[in-house]
Amino acid sequence: MIAFIGSVFSPYYHWALQRNPEASPEDHCAINVALYGRGVRRWTMTERGRRHISRDSHNFQVGPSHLRWTGAHLEIQINEWSVPIPRPVRGVIRIIPERLFAFTTALDDAGLHHWGPLAPSARVEVELGSPFSAWRGHAYMDSNEGELPIADGFTEWDWSRASLSDGSVAVLYDIRQRQGSDRLLALRFGRDGQVTQFDAPARQSLPKALWRVGRSVRSEPERPARVIQTLEDTPFYVRSVLESGLSGERVISMHETLNVLRLNTAMTRLMLPWKMPRLK
Repeated sequence: MIAFIGSVFSPYYHWALQRNPEASPEDHCAINVALYGRGVRRWTMTERGRRHISRDSHNFQVGPSHLRWTGAHLEIQINEWSVPIPRPVRGVIRIIPERLFAFTTALDDAGLHHWGPLAPSARVEVELGSPFSAWRGHAYMDSNEGELPIADGFTEWDWSRASLSDGSVAVLYDIRQRQGSDRLLALRFGRDGQVTQFDAPARQSLPKALWRVGRSVRSEPERPARVIQTLEDTPFYVRSVLESGLSGERVISMHETLNVLRLNTAMTRLMLPWKMPRLK
């Protein structure tokens, strides 16, 4: 689930910035929910303009959906419709952090794009009425922000996160910049609140999915990575569950590859409204 203010993937925001470089990000907000349950797949990402949103330090409302920080957990009231087949997605998600982190770091040499995990390790409670689903498990919550479109700063990145046996969470951000050398973040977020760097293994190529997006992950050679499941396969973005080797352990990773060059093409922009309808 992703809450967007000025969606980096939005073709409408891209076109608005071309017309007016001062176009407001608040005019391009969306709640993205992706469900991958057995026999149930849903995708919501309806973009809404500023008259449909309100926000303050504890609340963010986008149309009928609402995020609220209670002081102890994030409560998300979902009331959306899936695309391309319109079906309701309604219910409540609660994310309960084990510990909050104030860590943030630049993704690019210019320091115009930043990322930080708010809660690298958390619990999640999901109670959906439509489609009916109720479960509890492990969660992760982070934040990205930037002063320019990602196409101005990057060509591609691979990102992954995995829980380790000591309860810490390892995050790898493998970044290819549009200008400048590649950047690698290899960070471990401990249960004690410490953030430490670790030596990342070599990059390993992964099999291409249907849309042939090249993807890779860093995995120890004696524990080569394998794809357990590809959750999203698009012309520019792939989300997968992997098994790989990290810090001497065999781990299960959530992994994504974003090919910004593919995203930043006219053909892709024209395809995106099928997955991202807009209400002004």
